[in-house]
Amino acid sequence: MTLDILYQDEFLVAVDKPAGMLVHRTKMAAQERVVAMQTLRNQLDKQVYTIHRLDKGTSGVLLFALDATSARLLSELFQSRSITKTYRAIVRGWIHEPGIIDHALKERLDKTTDGKARKDKPAQEATTKYSVISRTEIDTPVGRYETARYSLLDIRPLTGRKHQIRRHFKHIFHPILGDRKYGDRDHNHFLRETLYADRMMLAATGIQFMHPVTGVPIGIEVSSGFPNSILRHFSNSGLLDSTKSLS
Repeated sequence: MTLDILYQDEFLVAVDKPAGMLVHRTKMAAQERVVAMQTLRNQLDKQVYTIHRLDKGTSGVLLFALDATSARLLSELFQSRSITKTYRAIVRGWIHEPGIIDHALKERLDKTTDGKARKDKPAQEATTKYSVISRTEIDTPVGRYETARYSLLDIRPLTGRKHQIRRHFKHIFHPILGDRKYGDRDHNHFLRETLYADRMMLAATGIQFMHPVTGVPIGIEVSSGFPNSILRHFSNSGLLDSTKSLS
């Protein structure tokens, strides 16, 4: 397979990673046959360097460097929080107003790959900003709820903790639809069996930064890739809000 290239120059390349694809192999997934890093290497026939990661279930903008120097410069931009990332998500329940989740997160360690990591680290600051695009209500009982209510959100993480967006929306009792680790089992089942969508409803839809070599502002955007089987409920619901852009 090939990846959709969203942007490319001599220093970096951005692709649209599909949901369900790992960025690269790990000890826990050493036998994974298709990963974004190797796929792009084969596609471009050259070395690529990972700069950041998206969870396997998250689709969207994924950035790679094409040489070691560019990789270092881009990594420094991420570390200094000079890169703006935007996401789109569908969450359980209605959210009516824009907001900020300011909730420190303890580092989640993996037993296989983080065996030597400190287990007594204090919780790290974590902040996520969001705004409401639309809400919908589907007249079908799900779990203990008489109807299925969902909100479509624009999200901007201001920090970059592991699983930050997913954990933050679980924290405020609006878990992301399709999230098998932090989500709602009944609504995930409804998503698969009734809405015919078997993926997590989280997508990295934009990234903005100053090019570390040329100094030119770069803005890369992509659609959420969410299936029409669920998006149509928002457009037909009669509850479509005017988009409140993040600022």
